[in-house]
Amino acid sequence: MSRSLRRGSIAAIAAIAIASLSSCAAGNTPDTLQIKPDNAAATIGTSLRLNNIVIVTPVKSAGDYTGPANVVVNISNTGSNTVQLKSVTVGNGGTAAFTDAAGAPLASVPVPAGGAVAIGGQGNPAATFASASVKIGGFAKTTFTLQEVDKDNNAVGAPQTVTADAGVSSDSDVKNKDIYNGYGPTVAPSTTAPAKAASPSASAPATPGAGATTPAAPGTTATPGTGATTVAGTPVGTTPTAH
Repeated sequence: MSRSLRRGSIAAIAAIAIASLSSCAAGNTPDTLQIKPDNAAATIGTSLRLNNIVIVTPVKSAGDYTGPANVVVNISNTGSNTVQLKSVTVGNGGTAAFTDAAGAPLASVPVPAGGAVAIGGQGNPAATFASASVKIGGFAKTTFTLQEVDKDNNAVGAPQTVTADAGVSSDSDVKNKDIYNGYGPTVAPSTTAPAKAASPSASAPATPGAGATTPAAPGTTATPGTGATTVAGTPVGTTPTAH
């Protein structure tokens, strides 16, 4: 093979290698591979992002489930005003109730300007549904309503809503084995009070009926009532005859 042919072959091989590497590099980008996060996410405008949206049900719940459930979500706010999370709804069910980290009721959950708030889990605010109808392992349409406010908590513009298909997972009772351990609602065990046995009523002193003899008090003489009979069997008003 001539020197010029060898040079041409080397150049062709190098070009093929460069093209292959370029395509691999492009293919590794999230945009090219269409990589999506495992959990639902949503954005409102350019300053609000909701990440890792999950509905968590109690421990050992499975299949089609209806009952208490918690919302887990991280909301970041890169805007210049505080944003309040006003409501969360799931499917056609009710609206979640908000509580702070200590369990006190909240009308809304504030997300400070330039900050983020995690909802769900120990030490964080909570959003709890009294009853949600979901399928464990499936997805549930979850709608968030947020309101931007100024420093005096006056509304700025109209409320904004966003809906995401949140994954549904049950809480785990295995600590350090599942990321949702401790994120589900605590359901108090149903206790049925044992039936109380009928307590014997305090027996009241019997009231002598008609014809009964009432014992005489010490130092007194009992007077038989009408129709009563003396101990000796002598009718009332009759003097015993001496024999």
